[in-house]
Amino acid sequence: MNPSDIGLIGLAVMGENLVLNMESKGFSVSVYNRTTEVTEKFAAHRGAGKNILATRSIEEFVGSLAKPRKMMIMVKAGAAVDAVIDLPFALPTIVAGLVLLTLYGPKGQLGVHLAYTRAAIVLALMFVTLPFVVRAVQPVLLELDHEMEEAAASLGSGSFSTFRRIVLPNILPAILSGVALAFARAIGEIGSLVLISGNQPFKTEVSSVYIFGRIQSGDTTAATAVSVVLLSISLLVLLGIGAFRRWRTRHDR
Repeated sequence: MNPSDIGLIGLAVMGENLVLNMESKGFSVSVYNRTTEVTEKFAAHRGAGKNILATRSIEEFVGSLAKPRKMMIMVKAGAAVDAVIDLPFALPTIVAGLVLLTLYGPKGQLGVHLAYTRAAIVLALMFVTLPFVVRAVQPVLLELDHEMEEAAASLGSGSFSTFRRIVLPNILPAILSGVALAFARAIGEIGSLVLISGNQPFKTEVSSVYIFGRIQSGDTTAATAVSVVLLSISLLVLLGIGAFRRWRTRHDR
């Protein structure tokens, strides 16, 4: 057999899908997993009939690659990744705003000036709402039956078609739940925005910061009016998402 174009170590869910994706793009791939049974199972099922070489040892794996050797190593980082995802739950949001200002401010460490722009507001809200979406979708992805994807592939379905017809319908209710939670969290966010938004009228003025400013100025009437508008918008959006989710899952009941 000719040397493989690229190699991959670690055949967990992401590793398997990455191998299949590379092979579908015309690359020959060598694979290795420290548990031989995992390698053999992948080669006999999802990798069967494809330009994928299953190797049983590191020496065989390295020797199967074309020079200069190119390989990817999929490292389990579950605990570390989970900690990063859950960080916004534990981190005071004002600290998050200060960190974002330090990184993306006029004298930011990254050399990218986003402070006091709409992009900065989006970045801050993405940071504080990410855990809600991830934690809603993650369990559904873990429980997803991969045999359905394999069956679709065996019937000639492409990667995008399989995702659109098999994966997306299964995870869509969870995505909508995560979006609803994230929206509810974002619309009342103030800590991470008060420093980085700049609060420029009609440019980067955020409703929660505006309400806080009105209360500080003693204008409780304006603060109450804006709060009622926000409450109405939140209620309509949440009801709309709930109705759409029930419509999408009407055949599951």
